[in-house]
Amino acid sequence: MSVDLDPDAALMLRVKQGDWAAFTELVDKYKQPVMNLVCRMLHDAAEAEDLAQVVFLQVYKSAHRYEVASKFSTWMFTIARNLCLNEIRRRARHPADSLEASYPEREDQPLPQYEDKKTISPPESLLQGELEEKIEQALAALPEAQRAAILLCRGDELSYEEIAKVLDCSLSATKSLIHRGRETLKQKLKPYLRSGCWPKTK
Repeated sequence: MSVDLDPDAALMLRVKQGDWAAFTELVDKYKQPVMNLVCRMLHDAAEAEDLAQVVFLQVYKSAHRYEVASKFSTWMFTIARNLCLNEIRRRARHPADSLEASYPEREDQPLPQYEDKKTISPPESLLQGELEEKIEQALAALPEAQRAAILLCRGDELSYEEIAKVLDCSLSATKSLIHRGRETLKQKLKPYLRSGCWPKTK
């Protein structure tokens, strides 16, 4: 793949040469999409920022091995998904341990902190917050593969082909996961959007 077709890959090649400014530019561009993916995969906003920083730390530490074999975003979201799955498995084995105890190596240069600067008026914020809570509940109830496919699809950074690479499955299977996930979400959210009543889970 030509570097000209993917400016992010060109930036990552500069990171490979030790360019910290190029790395910061990539973090600024992808910090929110990575945060969104991590937060919704883990269902834990408190630790999502920590793991998102681990994602970027892993990107930086892996720079010397980086080759332009696909879009940078495909490579980066694969790292993010794998770290999320590792954390989910770790929690299953050691539910009392904190995330920091699992990733003690933070001696590299400090990563930029994340901040969501979007402002919403209080009434709109309350309504949007309630709807987002219901969406998150519906997402959390999806099977892991469907949830990951939907989350990767929502940001518009990746094509179906690229999502298939991140999920390590065929294009047809990826489309099926996204379709089934969307249909499930639609059915779960329809009663709430129509009446304001959220159906109780069995």
